[in-house]
Amino acid sequence: MSYEQPSTSPGPAQPLTPAEERKWAMLSHLIIYLVYKESSRFVAFHSLQALIFQSICWFGGSVFAVASGFLSGIIPGIGLVCLPLTCIFAVLPVVALVYGVVGGIHTNQGQDFKYWLVGDWVQSALST
Repeated sequence: MSYEQPSTSPGPAQPLTPAEERKWAMLSHLIIYLVYKESSRFVAFHSLQALIFQSICWFGGSVFAVASGFLSGIIPGIGLVCLPLTCIFAVLPVVALVYGVVGGIHTNQGQDFKYWLVGDWVQSALST
């Protein structure tokens, strides 16, 4: 006679919607900054610049991609100019994600990493 113990695992994880993914990704950066900002200037610097850079790229890229795509659909002559911009802005979040991974690898190896355009600003904001 064989006896199997009931499984205690909660089952397969349910996939997140794109809105949930964005929310939890943003919160992970924000929470790390809020939890460790007083404990470590190093962690505060890297988490804050990651939060700002990723927010700009994800939200800004999405807004500009939708706006340029909308314009290309409404105004036919502008469409030839806006369509390449739409493609560039649509790829921006993926590029930002890869850039964040590169930053994480550099930081884990003990190298200082500053995000393009926001690193110096975050450093000066944290030193005041």
